[in-house]
Amino acid sequence: MPESRSMMDSAEGYFKKVIHSDTYENTSSDDEDTEKIGFIPTKEDEESGSKNDSDEEYETSDKAEADVMKMLKEEENREKEARDPDYCNACILTTEEVIQPASQTEVKDFSILQHERDSQSPEIRKHLQFLKKLRLHTWASLSKAQYVSLLKDFVESEFFVIDGDSLLLMFLDSKTQYLNFFYQIECFLQDFTEKGAKYVVVFFKDAEQLYFPYPHFLFLRTALIEHLRHNTGTTVHTEFSNCLSSNWEIFLKKSYPYFIIVSDIGLNSLQTDFLSILIAHSLSKKVNVVLASGQEYDILRVYGYHVQSVYTHRVFFQKYRQDLRYACENLVRYKEPLMCLYEHLKLSVKSIQKEVHQTVHLLKKLWPKGSDIRRVVCVLSCAVGLKIYSNMLKNSNTSMGAKTKQSAKRAQIRIMKSCWTKQVLPLIKMQQLCTHFSLTQLSDTNGWKLDLTYLPDLNDDSLLRNIAHYYEFEYTKGLEFKKELGKEMENEYQCLWDTVTKLAAKYSFGDAFPVRKTSQLFLEQEQTLFRDYEEEIPNIGLIPVKSDLVENYAGDVLKDLPVLESNDPAITSLIKYKEFDELRHWHSGRPLTEEYERVWCNADAKSKHPEERRQIQKLQTFRHFYGSTLENVTSKLIVHQKDVSGNDSAAVKKTEKKHKSKAETIIEENNRRRKSEEEKKEQEQWKALCIPTEKEIKANMTVGINKLEKLLKTLKNKSVKFSVEMTGLSACLHVWKKHCKEQGEKSRDLSKAVEVMRRIHVLLEKYQDLLEKPHLQKLTRYLRLLGFENLACSLSGQTGEPSDHTISKYAIKVGPARFQLQYMDYYLLREERNDPDPRVQHFIPDTWQRELLDAVDNNESAVIVAPTSSGKTYASYYCMEKVLKTSNDGVVVYVAPTKALVNQVVGTIYSQFTKKLPDGLVVCGVFTRDYRNDVMNSQILVTVPQCLEILMLSPRSQKWTKRIQYVIFDEVHCLGGEIGAEIWEHLLVTIRCPFLALSATVSNPEHLTEWLQSVKRYWRHAEDKIEGSSTSSEKNFTRKCKVKSKVQEQKKSYRVRLVLYEERYNDLEKYVCSLKGSDFIIEHCHPCAALTVSHIENYGIPSDLSLSPRESIQLYDTMVKVWQEWPRAKELDPEEFVSFKNKVVIKKPDVRKYEQELKKELSKWIVLGQRRKVNQLLEHLRPKPVDCSEEEKWMRFASFVEKLHEMNKLPAIFFIFNVNSVEYAAKNVFFSLLRKQKSEQHPNTEREKEHLRDELRKVKKQLIKLSSPNTKKLSPSTMDNIRFLLSTKQQLERRLKRLTAVPSSCTYADPKAVDGDTLRKIFHRLRFERRGYVQQMMALRGIGYHHGSMAARERQVVEMLFRLGYIKVVTATSTLALGINMPCKSVVFAEDSVFLDALHYRQMSGRAGRRGQDMIGNVFFYDIPLPKVERLIKSNVPQLKGQFPLTITLILRLMLLASKADDKADARAKALSVLKHSLMSFRKERYAEILKIYFMFSLQFLIKEGYLDQEGNPMGFAGLVTHLYYHEPSNFVLVSFLVKGLFHKLCQPIKGSTVFSEDVLEKLVLILANLFGRKHLPACSKKYERPFCQSKDTAMAGTTKKTYSR
Repeated sequence: MPESRSMMDSAEGYFKKVIHSDTYENTSSDDEDTEKIGFIPTKEDEESGSKNDSDEEYETSDKAEADVMKMLKEEENREKEARDPDYCNACILTTEEVIQPASQTEVKDFSILQHERDSQSPEIRKHLQFLKKLRLHTWASLSKAQYVSLLKDFVESEFFVIDGDSLLLMFLDSKTQYLNFFYQIECFLQDFTEKGAKYVVVFFKDAEQLYFPYPHFLFLRTALIEHLRHNTGTTVHTEFSNCLSSNWEIFLKKSYPYFIIVSDIGLNSLQTDFLSILIAHSLSKKVNVVLASGQEYDILRVYGYHVQSVYTHRVFFQKYRQDLRYACENLVRYKEPLMCLYEHLKLSVKSIQKEVHQTVHLLKKLWPKGSDIRRVVCVLSCAVGLKIYSNMLKNSNTSMGAKTKQSAKRAQIRIMKSCWTKQVLPLIKMQQLCTHFSLTQLSDTNGWKLDLTYLPDLNDDSLLRNIAHYYEFEYTKGLEFKKELGKEMENEYQCLWDTVTKLAAKYSFGDAFPVRKTSQLFLEQEQTLFRDYEEEIPNIGLIPVKSDLVENYAGDVLKDLPVLESNDPAITSLIKYKEFDELRHWHSGRPLTEEYERVWCNADAKSKHPEERRQIQKLQTFRHFYGSTLENVTSKLIVHQKDVSGNDSAAVKKTEKKHKSKAETIIEENNRRRKSEEEKKEQEQWKALCIPTEKEIKANMTVGINKLEKLLKTLKNKSVKFSVEMTGLSACLHVWKKHCKEQGEKSRDLSKAVEVMRRIHVLLEKYQDLLEKPHLQKLTRYLRLLGFENLACSLSGQTGEPSDHTISKYAIKVGPARFQLQYMDYYLLREERNDPDPRVQHFIPDTWQRELLDAVDNNESAVIVAPTSSGKTYASYYCMEKVLKTSNDGVVVYVAPTKALVNQVVGTIYSQFTKKLPDGLVVCGVFTRDYRNDVMNSQILVTVPQCLEILMLSPRSQKWTKRIQYVIFDEVHCLGGEIGAEIWEHLLVTIRCPFLALSATVSNPEHLTEWLQSVKRYWRHAEDKIEGSSTSSEKNFTRKCKVKSKVQEQKKSYRVRLVLYEERYNDLEKYVCSLKGSDFIIEHCHPCAALTVSHIENYGIPSDLSLSPRESIQLYDTMVKVWQEWPRAKELDPEEFVSFKNKVVIKKPDVRKYEQELKKELSKWIVLGQRRKVNQLLEHLRPKPVDCSEEEKWMRFASFVEKLHEMNKLPAIFFIFNVNSVEYAAKNVFFSLLRKQKSEQHPNTEREKEHLRDELRKVKKQLIKLSSPNTKKLSPSTMDNIRFLLSTKQQLERRLKRLTAVPSSCTYADPKAVDGDTLRKIFHRLRFERRGYVQQMMALRGIGYHHGSMAARERQVVEMLFRLGYIKVVTATSTLALGINMPCKSVVFAEDSVFLDALHYRQMSGRAGRRGQDMIGNVFFYDIPLPKVERLIKSNVPQLKGQFPLTITLILRLMLLASKADDKADARAKALSVLKHSLMSFRKERYAEILKIYFMFSLQFLIKEGYLDQEGNPMGFAGLVTHLYYHEPSNFVLVSFLVKGLFHKLCQPIKGSTVFSEDVLEKLVLILANLFGRKHLPACSKKYERPFCQSKDTAMAGTTKKTYSR
């Protein structure tokens, strides 16, 4: 079982709080941090809330324009409403928290007297009012905490802070055993360490003052600090006075922790407020907060409540900075604190501290060589405590016996039910206070040797009470009698007592023996509410299970465990249900058949109702259309090759023929003739376009070059392309010369020279075989003109140094290597192959892609890790094509993580493949939880992991699973996710066929591949056994299986290849954007700026932190600037670098070598002791963004989009993690364009449009009156009128269209991208959607939004229009991160979130840079905190470590599979594979043992609860539990409620009726919601409870009633 533990703030259980009894209503409409939080809404608040909550729903009507203007007006009104960032304006009536004494006695017996404050003074009243505001602000922040995994990708490279007092409070309890307390904290910290966490623990000095009323906790705190510091490897900081100190601010700025773990509740209200100040300060400094309470962890992860720092927190801190400082000082301020015993015995705490100091000085002289910390603390606390007590008795008439001495007797330890008396307890507390001061003094002692090993074992209250009990109740023979202790203990005790007497020489405390001199009782009976009773201890052992599966998996563990006898009560009392056999569907009652009956079958469309057939045809037509927006290829007709091996051998024989047949010769001749005709046609085409193209380049280089590139893409003949390139080169050089003449000595635009060099690069690389001597001479001359003499010499083969007088007046005053890196940058050529592959038609595959195709041809498995948009999915469709060609029975399963990706893959399949199949079979089927068709009768099944797992573990689907030839896992990095990751594991280990596992973000692919190879080795041995077995059941199964032999006889391979490709086709450049006044500051963010010296030292430079050529030059220049005496500066100068020197064509691989060399050198600087230089370098590269408010950020969002439009950075996807903000941002841009159009158009335009509509309406009415079914009966004058009216109508429509047309400056849409018919066809899908009209109006402006809460049709419209290039601006949540084909020029991160981690960052940023369209991708961070940006850039993608793979329900499903399957051997092999091959336990024996123990525990539970019998066969409600597997443990609770009759008792209808009352329905809904709709909320969300509206008081009751009546 996963090691699960919850730290639910144990302090709260003991230090009970008075919960605020008032309930308040939160009027904020959204979860946005910019919204105002109120609890007692005013009328104005309600009005503004209603405005904010309006959802702007519109319906299509004749007055469409009026509706849009109405939307615009509402938006303007909304923006006029001021947003108050202050959380604390609401009127709150809170009750003061009551401080519970942390003792069993009254406060008067022992207390620390604080200075009294005048509660009526204005200053104090203001202070108390502020504390109320602070509590509310803290609650408002913490109540929005999100329950997430804490140790994600940043943990390996960043550290976090644990507040030491919060750590102490997590495990604190009044009855805490000290040794156990330290052990719990050590385990907690060790668990963090084992999971790879880096952390420090911080104890603030001022917090110590808050513990003086609780001396036992004060002593524990001091001991904990010293223990962590001296006995563990934990870094402990105690130098900071409080969170507002300047030292702490410096620490945060330098180290910037990922988050701080803080408790939200203290021992009393003072400490709670102190912690609230720490929370407020941390959030204001952009440091996130994690609550100490509510944390849970399993073997691999830690979960907790995470609070995101937002702008509102910074505003609050700035506004109340002085109040916070005053509150912090006031909370810990004491005026000469006094210790008070028995009301009237008072002593200054400082005097105790002084006494301890003097006693330590004496002890050093007595024990100069030092000693054990236990002995030292024992004698110090006893000596000081007795001296203080004696001094106090001199001035008092109080008669008290001598204090008991701490002694160790040979007495039996027992569970004590007694507690200290009221007279003794204050003395115990005083001694603990002395212990605290002793430890404080000893921590500052230098040169005195102390053994601090036993710091956690300084005190044992339970042992002390046992000794006291022994002397009071058991050993009462006589007070003067000396009890034998044993020689060693007696000597130790005597030595300690002698030391105490020497330390207190002025006092007479008597001799060491006898131990006890007083008859006064020290203990009294503790009151308890529980009654003691005795219960017979049952026999220990396991219920025996007779199952081959259990024996094979856990036999080695079982042999060492005790087993119960058959007559044991635990076995005889087992529930006996009838054996479970799933014959009917669990939710419908229909009988199950061999086929998956509840799944639609589109293949039998001929036998369906005409309307159903029409719907199927519509769906298939749409899929073809949707697929056409994904792949611009025609559907390929697949022909079934009936005898593949025969064809192969025939092909071999053909190649062996010496003479070609006549037919072959004719075909070759025809191909040659057709090729020649195409070449001639292209040459004529170029002849006609040559001069116009050249003129266009000379007139406008950018437009001309774009047209030239488009022309080159349409041409096929290489020689024609060569001519085009040469003409383009000449034209570009002409433009450069002209530009140089115009500019003279002024600065020149080098982008024109870049185009010249680009053409030279292309000619030298792609057309080398066509270049003749004249061409080379021409290129040499052009290089000389550009001033690149060394390159010209290199090209022509000459040698010698260039002379100054040869420098051309058109020369670029930059070295050739620097020019290529800095200015050509992303235009540099990639390493590409030129030899085509016959298996690929439309492009020339790279080497790694060919390796993939080879793997598919050899039926091998492969793990493919390649960047987004690199072309790794092509192998998937090649695999599908292969299986479609091979047979009509083989199946390929494509597993996608999301429904959106499923729809995309289905569309692609429909657009690529067509195949004629026998009746009852189709090419493609779909299986998701929401939609399914053709699951069992398709050759390609596209599904999600959860649904494929249902099929793989279903006993009735075995026949189908044997038909699977290949499984393709897309986005396989989901294997490392938090939800559903174990299902990916189950699929990878249960499939018997080869697979392809694709991902762009796996950091440990080697480990993953080794694990999968071990699984394949298992299946190799398992299949040998299965094939070798000859049981009757397997023979029967084979006889029943109708799968054709071709499917079964496929060549098997158990190899798993690893195909790695790390190079992105397009580089990504990052920019940090911030708002300053009315302008945007957009700064380039160099990737190296994200690094720190400590990060480079500890982790090195991340392997995937790549630089563009321009960034490499920038890094070199900065290195030279920072360290002018750098020894390798000359060697690494671009002009001198070995891979660049005299090289005409510098390629991307050459730049990568240069980049790696610079990175190595940067790391070497630190080794050489140049840390300061490296710091200067990184600081120089770091951008300097400006902070702005959330409100201002969103108000200016439309302007930011316009800025990107001006920079030519659209199309762009704007990632926002809040669904409401996604829609708000898109509408904000839309309204901005509407306002812009309104401001630009003529004032009379609206009036004119209305006039034209009226005129058009009148004309239409007249036409209707004059129109007649029989035109022959109309008179000539009527016909003339009709013609005139039709002409008038056309003129009016044209004028109206011209007036209503959207100006190009007021839209981002590209009307040329999509024709009108296609646009109408796409918008037609929105006609029945609730917000369809709004989306259509936004799409016409080139704007869309995309999130998971939208209908599928709405999302598909946005996806299609964006892919086609019509929509240019899309705001989206992370739904577009996983594999959706929506490439763009730029990606913008417009909102920070806890879910924005390194994995999501790489997935999302991978959308930027469209291959074939963009030479570079752009990533913009719009007002994301710079430290978060740096973390995202430098953090490694988290390693795939797997999840805890087993659940109790899964084990029940495996037992059901093994028991009910037709092919028992296959089922058993699958079950064993799941149990044995967990990624988590791969090469980790300890985890494997844990899984076996968990398996045995689960089996025992299932047998005891009546889901399995002792043979492992399912029975009872096993079916219901397994069908609800994704709701464990609620599925077991539900069945328990059913079995015990809870629902039967609850669901009693109204007397004399079959209708249930609303109360019954409400209770039923609440119970089911508690079982199946639970959400994680922080404990503090209960602090200010909101009123609960019962369903019967709302319209929901009617809906609920209807639902349940049905």
